[in-house]
Amino acid sequence: MRLILLAAGTRLPSWINEGYEEYAGRLTGEYRLELKEIPIAQRSGSDIKQALGKERDKMLAALPTNAYVVALQVTGKMLSSEQLAEFLAARAQEGRDVAFCIGGPDGLAPEVDARAHFRWSLSALTLPHALARVLVAETLYRAVSIIKRHPYHRA
Repeated sequence: MRLILLAAGTRLPSWINEGYEEYAGRLTGEYRLELKEIPIAQRSGSDIKQALGKERDKMLAALPTNAYVVALQVTGKMLSSEQLAEFLAARAQEGRDVAFCIGGPDGLAPEVDARAHFRWSLSALTLPHALARVLVAETLYRAVSIIKRHPYHRA
């Protein structure tokens, strides 16, 4: 199954890219993590709606057909590593790819959020979108390691 990370931002610090690649590179075989970067639209004072609209269009266009869509939202549901593993196993049983959407500095456009089947929160904290990318990659790797009974996760 494909785990697709639709993430706002393209020119990120090297440590973000290295952190993401560290965990994405470990996901091979039946669970594969793919990154689709969405350029952050230019923002000027009062044009946040217009910027979000551009990001919305690109993100919606990048969503694979029939994918199970997960919006990362601070107000979403928090999951333990074991619960995330159960979630991924259920999507695999359905034969569906899962697309995880991370918004930019102003979050996800309402239309992307409305398209989501599930809203997931990594934390009650507001996190920088670039850091969320690394955290999602690690938590997905951890969940898959639980599914495969790999010793990475020590509960």
